[in-house]
Amino acid sequence: MRSFTGLLLIVICASTAHAADYKLYFLGGQSNMDGFGYASELPDTGDGGVAGVRIFRGNVAADDEVGGGKGLWAPLTPGFGLDFTTDGVSNSLSDRFGPELTFGTHMKVLFPDDNIAILKYSRGGTALMEGASGYGTWAPDYDGVNQYDHALNAIRIALSSTDIDGDGEYDNLQPAGIVWMQGEADAYDSEAASRNYEANLKRMMDLLRAALRTDDLPVVIGRITDSGRDEDGKVMDYSDVVQAGQEAFVDKDSCAAYDRVTDELAYPEDDDWHYTTDGYLKMGESFAETMAALETRCGR
Repeated sequence: MRSFTGLLLIVICASTAHAADYKLYFLGGQSNMDGFGYASELPDTGDGGVAGVRIFRGNVAADDEVGGGKGLWAPLTPGFGLDFTTDGVSNSLSDRFGPELTFGTHMKVLFPDDNIAILKYSRGGTALMEGASGYGTWAPDYDGVNQYDHALNAIRIALSSTDIDGDGEYDNLQPAGIVWMQGEADAYDSEAASRNYEANLKRMMDLLRAALRTDDLPVVIGRITDSGRDEDGKVMDYSDVVQAGQEAFVDKDSCAAYDRVTDELAYPEDDDWHYTTDGYLKMGESFAETMAALETRCGR
């Protein structure tokens, strides 16, 4: 956490008003993308936000609910994790954060001459396959409005914004990558969802690339892990099957990379599914490193 403190202090400052290009990254998935890190466990760095980094978090909604994906651009700060809400007019920050915090911070350090924009939509417990979870599905063929539709709405609203830093000048959003942290719901107790995970993941990434208007957009897949806190040693019955599906997708996609930082992260004593505050700091920074290397490899 010490290195993060210095990093954040370096980049937090007042922004200068001017028209700007922003590299846009979509962050999506389920609860470990939502983020269970505690803002209270971070150093006090003020609330000015990270200079040159903006975030749009789409409002989280259940399947068949209205209002999913609404949002507005804001400075990157803690508070865009679990329990964040927005009505599209004002944001209500929570006391949590996810990997977006150090992803944005570290991308700015890796690319100091670039502005960074993060577009985040995620909902805890959601699965790619319809029927695999009671918390919702991303299945594109769902008969109604679901997580995929909410994400598309977030993308539509975010991309329609022409001044994301509020300085009165036009800002150009240039899609640069996707980070996906999801799969626990498909791995939990559905053999069908786990066996079809690779195909469903490929379809979802293809569709998100299309929505962001870039077919070869770099994709970073975060590896799911299992705390093992169950009698049989696995909380998710099919975690190994989904992990294999994630890896197979990456192996077949020349502009995708598999980030295994989660193998190194600890779970709190009272939570078998989510990582510690320090874990989310490490996760976001590793995602940034993996994305930067992938952009170079893909010639972007």
